[in-house]
Amino acid sequence: MKMTKPLAVLLFCSAGAAMGAEITPLMSEALVSLPDSPQVKMLTVQYEPGGMSAPHRHNAHVFVYVLNGKVEMQVEGGDVVTLEAGHTFYESPTDIHTLSRNASDTEPAKFLVFFVKEAGADTTIPLDNSASMPAETR
Repeated sequence: MKMTKPLAVLLFCSAGAAMGAEITPLMSEALVSLPDSPQVKMLTVQYEPGGMSAPHRHNAHVFVYVLNGKVEMQVEGGDVVTLEAGHTFYESPTDIHTLSRNASDTEPAKFLVFFVKEAGADTTIPLDNSASMPAETR
């Protein structure tokens, strides 16, 4: 098992596109024994009170598990859902993630994110074309 170094970088969104969010990479592993050798990435996202991410999409199947606090999530065309500790959320590679924010203005919220993607593909694509992506997001 390969572990990545914890970094305080914004992997979830583009640089400057998240407010009050801390992202910590946990691991990245190529699944070479599977057809097309997909890659798995795992990280945590912690939103400070009122923290959020700008609209984006992922070149991945995305599985979210809320560790603590409450977060609001929505994909384009879907309902806004409020998730608490123990709740899960899924995004497909074609979903546009229109809403991702801490539901509280006073308490932090933290969730685990598990990506399954094509090896070498950028994980997160900002919808604002003027935003740049840090190299660590790839």
